[in-house]
Amino acid sequence: MFDIRKIQEQAIYTAVKSASNDEKAREIIYGMDGLAGAEDNPTWVKSTMKRLENHFYESAIYEIRRNCQCGYGMDEKLALVKELIALSLNMEEFGNLDEAQAAGLYCENGELFLQFLFCPCPMLAEVDRLDTNTWCQCTTGYSKVLFEKAFACEVDVELLESIKMGNKKCLMKIIPQEAVWK
Repeated sequence: MFDIRKIQEQAIYTAVKSASNDEKAREIIYGMDGLAGAEDNPTWVKSTMKRLENHFYESAIYEIRRNCQCGYGMDEKLALVKELIALSLNMEEFGNLDEAQAAGLYCENGELFLQFLFCPCPMLAEVDRLDTNTWCQCTTGYSKVLFEKAFACEVDVELLESIKMGNKKCLMKIIPQEAVWK
């Protein structure tokens, strides 16, 4: 059975352990007293991110959260992006394809953006609003992996807007570090 909470707990645990140690990872996931495991999803998301923010510097937090992406549905999205690359000669064409725009991609002034008019994270379905964008950094990690595989080069992803932070959409800038079309 698909349990997004268990998947997220494991992803965060692994990322924190990689950046620190097993004890710190358990503390971030379950709290000092171990009672956070009984929290409902919205409370757990917020309290877990607060514990993460209290134990690490911002750059480490973003790296940890980017490493938390679960890869859910990656193969289908990767196949679509590769198909769109094959149908285009440059970034402008890529971002202007109807299929790209239907998937939330668009190109503006030669720069690629990915937007969602809804929050794509199932863990945030019951969360009204987040105080910080820490949780949302896992989406930048997901997009980084996706576009690095598709573009076959290093990619930076910058979170510009987040619905759960009060914006009207989720918006990321996708920045390939090399020419995609050669």
